[in-house]
Amino acid sequence: MQGSQTPSLSANDLACRRGDRLLFRGLSFALGAGEAMHVTGANGTGKTTLIRALAGLLTPFAGSVSIEGGLGLLDERTGLDPDLQLGKALAFWERIDGCGNPAGALAVLGLEPLLDVPVRYLSTGQRKRAAMAALLNRSVPVWLLDEPLAGLDTETIAKVTSLIQLHIGAGGIALIASHQPLAIEGLKTLAIEDFAPAQEHAG
Repeated sequence: MQGSQTPSLSANDLACRRGDRLLFRGLSFALGAGEAMHVTGANGTGKTTLIRALAGLLTPFAGSVSIEGGLGLLDERTGLDPDLQLGKALAFWERIDGCGNPAGALAVLGLEPLLDVPVRYLSTGQRKRAAMAALLNRSVPVWLLDEPLAGLDTETIAKVTSLIQLHIGAGGIALIASHQPLAIEGLKTLAIEDFAPAQEHAG
């Protein structure tokens, strides 16, 4: 993993809004090396907004975020050029991220047969696997994962879950927003509805 500092991820009294609507407030947590947390909540309650705030892609309405160590984000956007063949699209990021051995991620995620296929023609599950490979090859300690199991079959769900377990076992951090259960040892849970403003609980 990149960087020599001990990784950490925390939020302090965080509040975020979508338009005029306050989604959550007073949200605080802290994760250290080897820890993972499952963010749960119904659609529209702010799971993706939380991840985007933690990733620095939007400014919180209130509160602060602190991250030590390199950060990797996996969400609905692969970050891969849709016009390139998958192998070339991944190689672009491998050069930027200084990945010396990308073959391992390709093998474990079953991507070798797809390397000549343009990214735009990949299925939802194939794109998710490709994005996961790109994340693995970045070798960053802090993972933010937004619905990482969506669109995956049972076998691939087991593989991705194992990869997350290995990541935290090696001292990494993972924050995972998912509607699906996660078979990860020692997993913490944060129910985002617990931080909804009082008016959101009414009627």
